[in-house]
Amino acid sequence: MTRLPAIGLALACLLTATAAWADDSSNATEATPDLAAIRGQIKAEDYKGAITGLQALADQGSKDPDVYNLLGYSLRKSGDRATALTYYQKALDLDPNHKGTLEYQGELYIENGDIPKAQQNLALLVKLCPSGCEEREDLEKALASAKPK
Repeated sequence: MTRLPAIGLALACLLTATAAWADDSSNATEATPDLAAIRGQIKAEDYKGAITGLQALADQGSKDPDVYNLLGYSLRKSGDRATALTYYQKALDLDPNHKGTLEYQGELYIENGDIPKAQQNLALLVKLCPSGCEEREDLEKALASAKPK
């Protein structure tokens, strides 16, 4: 018996899975790169591998804010907060309403003890998601559990 059907099923599940672990809710209209494999690396906490793939896309001049958001996320999770902030800003330069970036950048601000900036991101998410959305809820929870530094 071959493993091909099992591999195909696993790939289909990966491609259709909701990415709560690394949200990249872009409104971009241009063709986007296939980030499924990179999302898989992030889910597996292989941030170094994800950074390598995302950096290659960034170096090619990608205009997809998801690339920069996920690169910022991976860098932040790897401990490189300063560089992560740079890539979050690049994502927001491309799409100022990128909900995933607003959430993750807000979480970075919390990690850095900059609660007012995190609250600014939350205010933007409230405007973008008046009825609520996952990114808004996640940042609200992070702010609620933040300890002042």
